[in-house]
Amino acid sequence: MRNKYWAKTVWPPVTAVVFLLLAWQASSTLLDIPAWILPSPLAIMREAAANWDSFSEHTVATVYLTVAGFIIGSAVGFFFSFLLHRLERIKGALYPLLIMSQNIPVIALAPLLMLWFGFGLLPKMIVITLVCFFPIAVSTLNGLSRTDPAMMDYMKMIGASRRQIFYKLELPYALPYTFAGLKISATYSVMGAIMAEWLGTEKGIGMYMLLQKSSFRTDRVFVAIAMIVALSLLMFAAITVLEKLLIRWNKNTR
Repeated sequence: MRNKYWAKTVWPPVTAVVFLLLAWQASSTLLDIPAWILPSPLAIMREAAANWDSFSEHTVATVYLTVAGFIIGSAVGFFFSFLLHRLERIKGALYPLLIMSQNIPVIALAPLLMLWFGFGLLPKMIVITLVCFFPIAVSTLNGLSRTDPAMMDYMKMIGASRRQIFYKLELPYALPYTFAGLKISATYSVMGAIMAEWLGTEKGIGMYMLLQKSSFRTDRVFVAIAMIVALSLLMFAAITVLEKLLIRWNKNTR
């Protein structure tokens, strides 16, 4: 079973990435593309190894911002979905506004956040929270609304309290949907952290990218991009592992 999983799920994308890197390396060498336009994968890896001591400090700062913002955004999203689920009238009024709010690019709110909250940690956390909470809120709300009506009637018939119905019936039904939203938000949180660092900070991959762009160090910009991809994959993998540990009854997580 595990061999089939690796053959169908893991090896195809790994093979595609390896092929892409080989084609990239060959094109950079044969076409003699200037390094400041498109450095080769080997040049990028050499630069990452040579500059790792200073780059690692920026990575740690971004990881801290990403994890903290993701936790806050997830909590806000789950609480918001719970509130709308319990208060149907408020749901009818606020849910359309929740959808409409996603039409406003978060980066467009950056100047306002700086004016209102300064250049400290708070506006950065707000940016990541705005990026993360929407997928979790919508997914959880969708899951809560899909509770089995027959089971709901049975729980009410045996005299279960509202809290018991939520924890023993509605929440288990909603958890797979919540984790689907968490996976999306986990990858978005890294992007949100990078955008937050563009508001102004001393350390972080976002600030590192801006500095290297100004210096025309394309290889270092690619190092930053590679780290962003790696962090996004790690966040996604962490949520996937947590899902398998917490939702053992869902056959899709086995």
